[in-house]
Amino acid sequence: MPDLGKIDRGVFERHVRPRLGADRDDVRLGPTPGVDFGLLDVGDRVVAIATDPVSILPALGFERAGRFALDVVLADVAVSGLAPSHLAISFSLPPSMSDDDFAAAWEGLHAEARDLGVSVVTGHTARYEDCSFPWVGGATALAIGDAADVVRPDGARPGDDLVVTRGPAVETTGLLTTLFPERIDLDPETLATAQERLAEASCVRDALTAAAAGPVTAMHDATEGGLHGALVEMARSAGVRLDVERDRVPIRPGVLATCRALDIDPWTATTSGSLVATVDPAGTDDVLAALDDRGTAAARVGRVVEGEGAFVDGERVEAPTVDASWAAYSRLST
Repeated sequence: MPDLGKIDRGVFERHVRPRLGADRDDVRLGPTPGVDFGLLDVGDRVVAIATDPVSILPALGFERAGRFALDVVLADVAVSGLAPSHLAISFSLPPSMSDDDFAAAWEGLHAEARDLGVSVVTGHTARYEDCSFPWVGGATALAIGDAADVVRPDGARPGDDLVVTRGPAVETTGLLTTLFPERIDLDPETLATAQERLAEASCVRDALTAAAAGPVTAMHDATEGGLHGALVEMARSAGVRLDVERDRVPIRPGVLATCRALDIDPWTATTSGSLVATVDPAGTDDVLAALDDRGTAAARVGRVVEGEGAFVDGERVEAPTVDASWAAYSRLST
């Protein structure tokens, strides 16, 4: 049976890349492993576009779940450095989801979209048999801007600094301790601290802040596969080597205790909200200062050099075949 999660690079190269429909001149950047968005030329502007599943977790409360779902969708265009502006969204709802529950989820999504300046322009909403939480649809986000302002995830260059925000397992920590507080062996104070991490599981505003503050050459949201997965994808897509010093990477309160309690590796656990960025050294201090002004923990953790692959303290790391948090989620939810 194939592994859960994203298809591997081999499947993509054999079956997807050779079959991308019509060959159009206005596609500036098409599907590429490790690259979060595509780019279209529209007149003298470009459109960054990305599609993701919509995940609604009722245990968060439907309004909070709607906001959380939108932040995950918007992150893949925000790392382009262009502000998300438009959204198309489709819901395939479970029959058990009431109109009131949907209204609450939509209110959370709407409020976050309004705060970020994002307009919903089209969609589809229906209930169907055999649909179930959390995967209840899909959405496409767009951002419009000048080509010169785009930050490409494959743009890392030898000599750049490597910056990481928030660190490993932020999403895993906040989400699992919020969903299953009674099933995780943590004292009440540590549990409360760990639950606070869920509010940090969005990198949209951090990505836009970093892009505006200094010459950022690449950005990537560390989701499935965690920081190790993100580092490997970024190095591979740019054809460079990333050298990371583990002790420099931020670790948010509650993360290590939660991961120990769940017996998972924080470095390979999903961590939406943690941003990996490469920055021209002339702008690194400005980027870190801007993120600090937002209250976002961030640090210069390494360098981009000639070569290939991702290395932590001199040891090569690989992307995990399965996200470390999934087994914990499955165990806790049964």
